[in-house]
Amino acid sequence: MQTMTHNDDTLTTPALIARAAARHGAHPAIESEHGRLTYAELDAARIEAARALLASGIEPGDRIAIWAPNLPQWIVAALAIHSVGAVLVPVNTRMKGIEAGGILQDSGARLLFCCGTFLGESYPEMLAPHRPATLERVIVFDGAPAGGAHDDTWSGFVALGARVPPDAVRDRAAAVTPDTVMDLMFTSGTTGRPKGVMTTHGQNLRAVQDWGKITGVAQHDRYLIVNPFFHTFGYKAGWLAALSCGATVLPHLVFQPDDVLRRVADERVSVLPGPPTLYYALLDAPARATLDLSSLRIAVTGAAAIAPSLIERMRDELGFETVLTGYGLTESCGFATLCRHGDDAQTVATTSGRAMPGVELRIAGPDGVALGANETGEIRVRGYNVMRGYFNQPDATRETVDADGWLHTGDVGCVDEHGNLRITDRIKDMFIVGGFNCYPAEIERLLTAHPAIAQVALIGVPDTRLGEVGHAYVVLRPGARASADELSDWARRNMANYKVPRAFTFVEQLPTSAAGKVLKYQLRATAHGAA
Repeated sequence: MQTMTHNDDTLTTPALIARAAARHGAHPAIESEHGRLTYAELDAARIEAARALLASGIEPGDRIAIWAPNLPQWIVAALAIHSVGAVLVPVNTRMKGIEAGGILQDSGARLLFCCGTFLGESYPEMLAPHRPATLERVIVFDGAPAGGAHDDTWSGFVALGARVPPDAVRDRAAAVTPDTVMDLMFTSGTTGRPKGVMTTHGQNLRAVQDWGKITGVAQHDRYLIVNPFFHTFGYKAGWLAALSCGATVLPHLVFQPDDVLRRVADERVSVLPGPPTLYYALLDAPARATLDLSSLRIAVTGAAAIAPSLIERMRDELGFETVLTGYGLTESCGFATLCRHGDDAQTVATTSGRAMPGVELRIAGPDGVALGANETGEIRVRGYNVMRGYFNQPDATRETVDADGWLHTGDVGCVDEHGNLRITDRIKDMFIVGGFNCYPAEIERLLTAHPAIAQVALIGVPDTRLGEVGHAYVVLRPGARASADELSDWARRNMANYKVPRAFTFVEQLPTSAAGKVLKYQLRATAHGAA
């Protein structure tokens, strides 16, 4: 296990926030319709919530989950979790109760912070039938308690901290080191069962500080975070990076192009990262022509193929001075490569930039031997940013991180003579819907719970708006009947909406190899022919 030596004094979250409060005291840390906090107030709120965690009996290493949209309390709760040496487990807001229950079960989370109602769904009600016995308490940010004996509201929970002196938090925070596990982020895999990725304070804070230096985010910046906090893009390259730079975080709940543009104009937003679909939507929005967007300065994108014309339009029509692309995985703290200031539109659009400081890239052939410039093979990453492992899955960890410390990403690409990474394909079948990773094995497992489905195979197909969407090939059980609309409605009730296939094709049988493996390349050819 590596030990961190890079700016060690701030390589834990509680130390970072305490130092930021001392440096930036009255400067706004978070501004939103749901609350405003200066850096000094954020530090105080973190300590107050951490006292409540100690009053609740939370021990170092305990897992605590957050299942909520981009609210200020999300950040306060996360910082409190980090400050007592517990492990943050972010849960995707698009998940339904059965999916969230599975994450809570697998992580062994003792406590959950969640929102009350979001986009018409009551999170406590969705979870109730799937609540694992290991979950002791549910704290609802913005609504009534969930109904369990120890459940509470946010204000009721924070009030518990009065029993615990502030010095108890300082003592607990002082015991947090750069090698303390900071979070457990669940990423699906080819097995179809989400895996929990363990990363430490030191890894993440070194990465976000380097990301901030490369992108140029600074104290005067106002960072609108549309990317969800449960994702590394909204959490690590989001509010954590912003706070490490002394910038102001502007959380945004639901992406509506006109609303975002109005906030840019009214709140003088200067930093606005997101997937390519976000920028296309802003460019097409009617409000754009009537608003002053001159404050926009920095854009960071990735997660999909990008047209060079989009980079040019972002600079010319939205006014960004800096547009960068990058590449990372949950298993690499979300960071691995990044373009640099001065890169031309072609480089930014067609590559994911060069390795970040302290990170190595290798393109490996089938035998694992390193390939040369512009030769295509599996992308491998090594450095301080590689995960500590998958939670309770040593075999899966060994399959993913080899004995020499190389993370086998499962992505295919090449590195040019300048060190820029170009991603060309994915070994692991994954496809990306509007910036969200979709893993066919996981979605197939969820779909086969439908009583009419005997077999299903899912592929990603191109989509002009979302980049890719799912297309399911379904074999029905003998005598069973189901329509595409019925399956789509059922899927929407049982999985996050981005996972729901946009098309269902019914087939007598799936094409398989002699070993019985579904030949997805044949399905892709069929889908391509139909298109």
